[in-house]
Amino acid sequence: MAPSSPVTLSVESQPPIAWLRLDRPQALNALDTELTAALEGAVERVAAMTDVTVLVIAGRGRAFCAGNDITEMATLSAEQAEALARRQAALMARFATLPQVTLAAIDGHALGGGLMLAVAQDLRIASDRARFGLPEVTLGFNPAYGIARLLDVVGGAHARDLLLTGRIVHASEALRLGLVNRVVAAPTLEATAAAWAADVARSPRGGLEATKAIVAELRRPGRGAEPEAYGAALRTSPEARARIQAFVDRKRGR
Repeated sequence: MAPSSPVTLSVESQPPIAWLRLDRPQALNALDTELTAALEGAVERVAAMTDVTVLVIAGRGRAFCAGNDITEMATLSAEQAEALARRQAALMARFATLPQVTLAAIDGHALGGGLMLAVAQDLRIASDRARFGLPEVTLGFNPAYGIARLLDVVGGAHARDLLLTGRIVHASEALRLGLVNRVVAAPTLEATAAAWAADVARSPRGGLEATKAIVAELRRPGRGAEPEAYGAALRTSPEARARIQAFVDRKRGR
């Protein structure tokens, strides 16, 4: 008998609310190929839940999502890395077309692709110990699949600051920047997110879905996929791959 695949996420439906929890706490819920595939499947399952109005996305353990799994990235060929980046771009875009309102409940780190996962949601609530950043630039690449959404959420000046410095910001600054909508004490995060989701779900689902569709259409970029394609290729450049390997080696204490 083949060994079963490890569980990397869970979906719990409590109509009119569903919870999607990333479940790789030992890796700070980093996005590897397996978790990306699990998210793709979970999102389609939720899309078919006609009795669910709000989807809450959270992470188990000490992080919401620490971004792409750098350890795995060091093992991927250029073609595999670019293909994974394109899949993740499509995944992030899919949240905007879900019939449900999506709410990210962020505790701990939301870095790189994890920050872009949060930004891909309609609403964001964070604990007071949440941390946000886009450190990929220090490794020679960037999560291009979320830059347009980041610009939409926080504006050009703040987005450039995060993208070009790679600095980490605390929850209080994230609130000031508009990166999150609300910040609450960590022990109350889940209950507050559930209450907010329930409040949103009191409105007719059809009206919420139509509003999401209008916003998505108004915000739809009037360009092709060139920026995302360039970003996907950038992470496979020789310099980026060398820095990724050096990062992995430091983690392993070499």
